[in-house]
Amino acid sequence: MKKGVYPGSFDPLTLGHLDVITRASELVDELYVIVADNPKKKFSFSLEKRLEMINKVIKHLPNVKVTATDDLVVRFAAKENIKLLFRGLRNIADYEYEYQLYQFNRNLNPDVETVVLFPSSRNHFVSSSSIKELVYHGADISLYIPEEIVDDVIDGLPRK
Repeated sequence: MKKGVYPGSFDPLTLGHLDVITRASELVDELYVIVADNPKKKFSFSLEKRLEMINKVIKHLPNVKVTATDDLVVRFAAKENIKLLFRGLRNIADYEYEYQLYQFNRNLNPDVETVVLFPSSRNHFVSSSSIKELVYHGADISLYIPEEIVDDVIDGLPRK
């Protein structure tokens, strides 16, 4: 069985994330979407709320499992016998970060291969932080967030 992992903070999940999840799920028998802890980030949504929102959105993908870890993703992968780590890459800034992360992951666990998926052109500029700014200013986010969680996102974020 071929297994993969797609980690992120998903604060909140966007259509860009869902695009990567959907495409990655077609490449493996089982895909773990991991809400990973990132000590550099201050989260707007609790871990439980992020897990709940992702589960609402991926119901149509039977081979996707959603969970969380406070450990390194490559350690999670080793424990679950996962060999593929999926990452989304939107722009040059993402590339620099992802390349550095790839090097660390490769040194920590050379058995895990990183697979980069580019988002579709309609999602390449969407980020969780831009969604937060749009909500703050009362703008419509329905073009960027799965419809199942638009209300959750709006209700969970501060507005001007």
